[in-house]
Amino acid sequence: MILVKNKFIFIGILIFSISALLFAYFVEHALKHTPCNLCLIERIPYVITIVLTLLVLFFNKYEKIILISIGILFVFGASISFYHFGIEQGFFSESLVCDLGENNKAVSAQDLLKELENKNISCKNVTFRIFGLSLATFNTIISFIISAIMLRVGISYDKN
Repeated sequence: MILVKNKFIFIGILIFSISALLFAYFVEHALKHTPCNLCLIERIPYVITIVLTLLVLFFNKYEKIILISIGILFVFGASISFYHFGIEQGFFSESLVCDLGENNKAVSAQDLLKELENKNISCKNVTFRIFGLSLATFNTIISFIISAIMLRVGISYDKN
């Protein structure tokens, strides 16, 4: 059975994950800022967290495993976000995930039109900022904090 303290943690992480995704979709669709490939990948921990959290809240099983799993998911999220932040700052070069096909030369007008239709966004171009910081920067910090909290709660779960 979920302890009251852990239930609030699960409800809190569920609300936060839903809010984060809603904000990302608001920026994408309402404010018309097209996300890059890494931005889309950074949403994965939030989606999986929502599913795992709902499973725990409905079935009251595997709380410790899911707490640790969510912590590990956000370690992955923090790593991807930090890498994205590094690309934005010029510390890292863009990977195949971000590759826009800039090395490929369009040989005809039709090839050029096909490339323009793809509408790929470079991972190094920041199109939306809050307080001067990119969303990748915020996601790096938030993902690190969530991973630390979830791993700590998961590891000390039996002590409660």
